[in-house]
Amino acid sequence: MESSFCMRINRFILSAFLFLFFTFRSHAQEIQYPYSVHTFRIHQENQTFRMAYMDVPPKGKSTGKTALMFHGKNFNGIYWREVIAFLSQAGYRVIVPDQVGWGKSDYPDLHYSFHALASNNQRLLDSLKIDQVTLFAHSMGGMLATRFTLMFPERVSQLILENPIGLEDYRIMVPYAPLRDLYKNELSATYESYQKYQQSYYPQWKPEYETWVKVQAAALKDPRFKQIAWVNALTYQMIYEQPVCYEFSRIRVPTLLIIGQEDRTIVGKNRVPKEIVGQYGQYPALGKRTQQQIKGSTLVELPGVGHIPHIQSLSEYKKAVLAFLNS
Repeated sequence: MESSFCMRINRFILSAFLFLFFTFRSHAQEIQYPYSVHTFRIHQENQTFRMAYMDVPPKGKSTGKTALMFHGKNFNGIYWREVIAFLSQAGYRVIVPDQVGWGKSDYPDLHYSFHALASNNQRLLDSLKIDQVTLFAHSMGGMLATRFTLMFPERVSQLILENPIGLEDYRIMVPYAPLRDLYKNELSATYESYQKYQQSYYPQWKPEYETWVKVQAAALKDPRFKQIAWVNALTYQMIYEQPVCYEFSRIRVPTLLIIGQEDRTIVGKNRVPKEIVGQYGQYPALGKRTQQQIKGSTLVELPGVGHIPHIQSLSEYKKAVLAFLNS
């Protein structure tokens, strides 16, 4: 009798183990990172958590320079894969973190701020003994890169901002939403809702863009989905409450702005009153205004291109980047 009971317990434990193993294995297989992923431990707010990153050595003749890449809110480091490849070929070491709260990094319950995220990246560079970087940033990464550059100007030799969000203050046009409502909205996400939102990034949808929907939607099958949804709500709140657009004039490093001219991104656009929505998210005008604010900056405007030039128009993006790096 006792033996039979023990056998049932063992079978239960084995079944539970196999369920967890294949659940996590399935989740991991959905996101294929192009290079090895490392982790770095951070202690903050009485918690210790992991920050994941790729560290890709130069394939071409080394320039002795390092590129650091900041991803957008609905992405992680994996979508930089083609940019990593051409920078590595050009002789750059390339560091690509998943910010804490994204991708393969942990999802701690913290007060999320661009200041804290910037400090995380400074600590990562310190751990890798990297003194200075060329900083690449897209979308939300542009807000983070702005904060990082203002906090640690000595660490940034060049700054490249690709369709950054935060070129205007969303509090002006987007009604406030309580955190509980943001969380409820994140919990209600579906593959179709992610797809619909990402379709707004491009003037014309193409089948190859579906890859990035799948990367984002991997969270839906993650056992930590509620935790991820909570962090998504917290980081939306961070974007809304922590504008950087009033501080662009303080940037003193050589800066390149790459702006897809068809972009009309507004964070929280679905809550903007219809009668005024057309007045905001106008990237052709926002790009010019930001160039004027960042003294000596270079603006490259890409006609017919939406929110993600390095995905939609890699050749034009690459041309602009290499011209800037070699200038």
